[in-house]
Amino acid sequence: MSQDSQFRLLQKRRFLPFFLTQFLGAFNDNLYKNVLLLLMAYSATAGVMGLPVNMAVNLAAGLFILPFVLFSGVAGQLADKCEKSMIIRRIKLAEVVIMLMAAPALWYGWYEALFVLLFLMGVQSTFFGPVKYAILPQVLVQDELIGGNALVETGTFVAILLGTLAAGLAMGLENAAQVAAAGVVVMAVLGYLSARAIPHVQAEAPDLVVRLSPIRETRNLIILTRENHAVFLAIMAISWFWFLGAAYLTQFPNFARMDLLGDESVVTVLLATFIVGIALGSMLCERLSGHRVELGIVPLGSLGLSLFGIDLYFSVPSSPAASDWWFMLSDPAGLRILIDLFGVGLFGGLFIVPLYAFVQQETVPRKRARVIAGLNVINALFMVASALVGMLLLGPFGLSIPEFILVLSIANLVVVAFIYHQVPEFALRFIIWCLSHTLYRVHHEGLELIPEEGPALLVCNHVSYMDAPVIGGAIRRPVRFVMDDRIFNSKQLGWLFRLAQTIPIAPRSKKPEVYAAAMASIADELAAGHLVCIFPEGKLTIDGEIDEFRSGIETLVAQTPVPVVPMALRGLWGSVFSHKGGPAGTHLPHRFWSRITLAASAPWPPERVTAKGLEGEVRRLSELRF
Repeated sequence: MSQDSQFRLLQKRRFLPFFLTQFLGAFNDNLYKNVLLLLMAYSATAGVMGLPVNMAVNLAAGLFILPFVLFSGVAGQLADKCEKSMIIRRIKLAEVVIMLMAAPALWYGWYEALFVLLFLMGVQSTFFGPVKYAILPQVLVQDELIGGNALVETGTFVAILLGTLAAGLAMGLENAAQVAAAGVVVMAVLGYLSARAIPHVQAEAPDLVVRLSPIRETRNLIILTRENHAVFLAIMAISWFWFLGAAYLTQFPNFARMDLLGDESVVTVLLATFIVGIALGSMLCERLSGHRVELGIVPLGSLGLSLFGIDLYFSVPSSPAASDWWFMLSDPAGLRILIDLFGVGLFGGLFIVPLYAFVQQETVPRKRARVIAGLNVINALFMVASALVGMLLLGPFGLSIPEFILVLSIANLVVVAFIYHQVPEFALRFIIWCLSHTLYRVHHEGLELIPEEGPALLVCNHVSYMDAPVIGGAIRRPVRFVMDDRIFNSKQLGWLFRLAQTIPIAPRSKKPEVYAAAMASIADELAAGHLVCIFPEGKLTIDGEIDEFRSGIETLVAQTPVPVVPMALRGLWGSVFSHKGGPAGTHLPHRFWSRITLAASAPWPPERVTAKGLEGEVRRLSELRF
């Protein structure tokens, strides 16, 4: 697909009505929430329902997300069992009813009722959440998934921005509450009308029995998310992001009022800057990932989150002057704060979009909505924890809001380091992504011929130490590599091969135990339905030419008959990781961003496989020029 494919989705009926529905819902949620927060921060400075404003703000945040803990189990079951457009229409109709009740409460300032209705808005969002993400893999093709998620995240955060701006503008009017009351009803009605245009999307588990036992089903959802360890840790990373995001968004009104001496317009410009950063980061994912679910940019996002968060602490003036939106944009100190918030948002977008797409892609379709509902439960628990931690650190512990942000930024480094240690694929993909955007530009030919599921052997010529990372970065599916144990144990890149869980192999005549272990590991990987890549030459080329393929490939295919995909690398000879000009890794690089090619041909059936035949096919691919 072309680089602007994500925008083309907005022309498709299978995507646009859903996009508008979730956009209007996010707008309305945030119009209502931010009007309530601003009313408390600026009109109820003496307290709300007997609570200090700081605690009341965090209580409001907790009330909105508590339903995700209570009702996500039922919501996930319904989303898997029922036709999804019908569910969305009923959810949006419920929003209309809730907003009709919220209108008089806003009009007359009934805070008790507003808090109850905020909880009900959370219930409505709980039932929409599983459908919101589970529907995307059904209406999008594989290479649209990252772009579709980027559009949904961008739309959501732009809606948050516009809802926030609308709340700020409304608060500047004399009849603010009345305008807000009318606005939430109008937006709810528009959301329902757009939901009616969503086309039919079939249920993925129509025979599922829905159990109306909230606590037990919530526990079952969390158990379900743990079935795939990598998906579970991706969910934990997503939830940690929402812990951070909830902390930032909830504290902005009081941060603006107490630490920046700002008026309502400062709250708006802080939120706008943060959200525009997230939206742009989300959209950048499509370009940086090349239309694929690319985990390599997730560590980049997490690092930026911490660095800009730490700098935000140092950018807050110790003796602030009274400020408004223009002061923030024109004063160097104010501008630095905005740049830091923009950076936090930008790298947050790079962090979150690939993780959502990864969860959608790696989850069994029949369980997808329930896994996403489980994700929402864990998100909610993290956001409730965020509210409680905020109340604790800003209350009894007496931290200022900038100190709170500093603590969160440092904690982020610890949390994500633990996740990357548990799932080395994140760190590995980051290394591969960095290499492919600095040393190399990788061009692909015929990779769509590699089976999308099921076991297969990939065979390729062996040019450099970078062959495995380049191949692993180009192929959508995870690949286990088999390589000479001497290369596996190399001083330069052995750590990378161990991180990638590469399978070391040696000649049976020299190291029979290593050979036997390798053959057993290969058989296990293929039996599990995975891709395994081998280099039949058994060593790096010393002259740039393809060496003779060893007969071990025939033995391997005879023991485990699977399709074999011939591949060839072109353009890596001469890199610092090849033997040209001396042993690999001993000379300095003399070129960057080099164009290299990975080409593949159609899979060979196992009965056709011979070492000589595969060697000839790989030679043909290595010499082919398109």
